[in-house]
Amino acid sequence: MPELQRLRADHAPALLAFERENRAWFARTISDRGDAYFADFPARHRALLAYQDEGTDHFHVLVADDGATILGRFNLMDIADGQAELGFRLAESATGHGLASEAAQAVCHLAATDYALTSLRAQANLDNLASHAVLTRVGFTVTGETVLRNGRAGRRYVKGLGVTA
Repeated sequence: MPELQRLRADHAPALLAFERENRAWFARTISDRGDAYFADFPARHRALLAYQDEGTDHFHVLVADDGATILGRFNLMDIADGQAELGFRLAESATGHGLASEAAQAVCHLAATDYALTSLRAQANLDNLASHAVLTRVGFTVTGETVLRNGRAGRRYVKGLGVTA
């Protein structure tokens, strides 16, 4: 069974491989990270760990049964006033098995219990039907607000948290 793990320094090589292997897959429904992201990956990874240490963000990876392959990312970002933004992406090879919903639910639980957050926000591009389904399955509701992200229209979601999240 895949395991959700808090991001660590030693995840860097597997995380970079995950991002490279799935770049075209992700670009179908979310904006491409660009070549600079991959060229500057070591510095970016160190920066994420620093944000995590500061408590402004909490990053997680879904690790395959082999203990080495990363299947997904599930992040709580921009933490302030008990709220955070949930962002996630799953490898193409891992889709269709309920892993995104399970991992997103686990991160929501961590948000409420370990990180003492009271609510989460999320957004998904209009054409990203899988992300809309995941957010709905784990208890997010549409706000009715349309958002633009890198020129692409999307929907905003919210979820209140309690210890049973």
